[in-house]
Amino acid sequence: MSWEAVIGLEVHVQINSKTKAFCGCSTAFGAEPNTQVCPVCLGMPGQLPVLNSEAVQKTVLTGLAIEATINLESRFDRKNYFYPDLPKGYQITQFPLPLVEHGHLDICVDGREKRIGITRIHLEEDAGKSMHEGLEGVSHIDLNRSGVPLMEIVSEPDMRSADEAVAYLKQLHQLVRFLGVSDADMEKGQFRCDANVSVHRPGTPFGTRAELKNLNSFRFIKQAIDYEIHRQIELIEDGGRVVQETRLFDSSAGVSRSMRGKEEAHDYRYFPEPDLPPLRITADEVERIRAAMPELPAALRARFEQEYGLSAYDADVLSQSRELADYFEALVAAHADPKRCANWLANELLGRLNERGSEITASPVSAQALGALLDRIADGTISGKIAKDVLDAMVESGDSADAIIEARGLKQVSDSDAIDAMIRRVLADHPEEVAAWRGGKERLFGFFVGQVMKASRGKANPALVNQRLRQLLRKE
Repeated sequence: MSWEAVIGLEVHVQINSKTKAFCGCSTAFGAEPNTQVCPVCLGMPGQLPVLNSEAVQKTVLTGLAIEATINLESRFDRKNYFYPDLPKGYQITQFPLPLVEHGHLDICVDGREKRIGITRIHLEEDAGKSMHEGLEGVSHIDLNRSGVPLMEIVSEPDMRSADEAVAYLKQLHQLVRFLGVSDADMEKGQFRCDANVSVHRPGTPFGTRAELKNLNSFRFIKQAIDYEIHRQIELIEDGGRVVQETRLFDSSAGVSRSMRGKEEAHDYRYFPEPDLPPLRITADEVERIRAAMPELPAALRARFEQEYGLSAYDADVLSQSRELADYFEALVAAHADPKRCANWLANELLGRLNERGSEITASPVSAQALGALLDRIADGTISGKIAKDVLDAMVESGDSADAIIEARGLKQVSDSDAIDAMIRRVLADHPEEVAAWRGGKERLFGFFVGQVMKASRGKANPALVNQRLRQLLRKE
């Protein structure tokens, strides 16, 4: 009997509020260590936390997007543990009464759709950050992150492979960015996860799980989960047993190592946060948040396919972020050929931006400027091949398509007399190939087209070249 993996994920999503969860300290990333702290986020005695209402609204919005239950009354608790990056000794979080419960997210892996249950989203504060890089024998602590508002999004153990786990994470990552509730920059730790992994024989109870801590790259998450599944199966088949523990994944070595025994809820001695009243919101407030919800990725993909006739693949690519989708729609408004717009945006502009390590938001070519370039293809001013060179120049200089075409003399040659002259020169230079074509070697036609395009430095109108070439080959 084969083994089956069982995977549940706890995803920590930093909410993009300008201030922390319970005080007015800045959440800006990259400040000098320990410069964005105050007695409240450090938990000094006598200081009272004040809840950030923006964090509540964004958590509710996320809950509505996953079709979850929004609890109109929830509660904050203290989770007690000692760790160097948590000097006050407890974290303000939610435990028995979270703000959001019982949602779901649909994923697609290898063409198969699957629904992943989401147990809960609780609102909490982040801890500080231990710093080890470049240090020897010591660690430093930066508490700027202490108190930054977090959503902890806890899934059901519904995933059965690392691919499913990564698909779920990508879907969730895209969703929170679309909603505008988090920047979800994984390199900045704004979107990270813990993975609970176990293995069992199908039809038997779930096995003992190990927790992989603080994974913040899709590639490493897949590697870590695959490694852990393999490790547990090998351990059991060798007569050992899996122990409940927290493990760290060493991405350079490609292995996980034991960090500490896995705590249970009772180890944290949860109790109600005495300095915060129960969190109450009204049904009307929830409905106001729902009314402001933007179009979600799944609905956007479906609309792109239906409204613009895009393939499922193109619709998926162009809905990867709200900014990219907005750029595409602005491009269609500038140049009314959705398929050409999709091709040039997804295959040409994004390719060039990727090479420069840029996002669509930093594109030197606006949607209107790209639309003007596509207009010049459509009206026959330049060929598609020349247009790629023009786009290269636009990305480099930021100049308009018309300015580049004019300055470089790139206008397409559509004068039939001029094209006939070029064709006749090519035919005269290749009498043996002409005889062979007339003898039945049709594939030589492409050779002649290439020679004419080369002679025109790519500026000859390809359609006219094809038409006139065939006519002249037959006549002369």
